[in-house]
Amino acid sequence: MAAPAFAGDLVAYEGTDMIRLTPQTCTNQAVLNRIDPEVRELFLTASATLRGQRYTACWSITPTAAYLVYEDGDQGLIPLTKLQVPVDI
Repeated sequence: MAAPAFAGDLVAYEGTDMIRLTPQTCTNQAVLNRIDPEVRELFLTASATLRGQRYTACWSITPTAAYLVYEDGDQGLIPLTKLQVPVDI
C-alpha cells in the first residue's frame, strides 16, 4: 500500500506555531526508527515550528486527521479541517 498522493504542501497554524506536511516520502531515519516497519511506506515528510523550536517529523493520513511522529518520539494528530494550502511569500 502506498502513501496518499496530493498536489503540494499543506499547513496548519495555531498562533505562531506551524506544521507543514509535504508529499515527499519520509526519509528521516531517526523518525522512521520510531515507526512500525510494516507501515513506514505510508509516511511522508513533515516539519514543525512549535514554541520557537523547529522539529522534523513524518506523517500519515487517517480518515479524520494527519498523524505525526516527531524525531524526539512525540506524536500528534492534526484534524484535516485545520489543514490549508500555504501562502508562501
